[in-house]
Amino acid sequence: MGQVNWMAVVLATFAALAVSALWYGPVFGRARLEEVGPGKLGIRRSPARTTAISAALLFISATMMGHMFARVGEATLDVKWWLYFMMSGGLAIAFVVPSLWISYSQQRISTRLALIDGGFWLVAYLSMGLAFMLA
Repeated sequence: MGQVNWMAVVLATFAALAVSALWYGPVFGRARLEEVGPGKLGIRRSPARTTAISAALLFISATMMGHMFARVGEATLDVKWWLYFMMSGGLAIAFVVPSLWISYSQQRISTRLALIDGGFWLVAYLSMGLAFMLA
């Protein structure tokens, strides 16, 4: 097993945070607000607190991803660059999105919100894979 690329872990964390800012801002901010607006899912805490919690949790995900890529090895990833996307996207599609949808279905949260949030996680994890590939 190779060493975890900690610079890539940090870059992947920032990449996912950037996706979050765009996804929940100009891309789907209005649509999400229609679903979770006043009286629906609760009051939003301070943006700084939300960002800090998100960064910490995304760092944990990026660290696990870094470990996963280290297990595959740099030599393999240099030849099979698509594994960055297969593995990061696979994590989102096979674990994160289904977990989210199960929770949402139990809470009777709308399909529209599940699609918005599930799409975010897929794009965020793919952006993390890209950050690892480029680092």
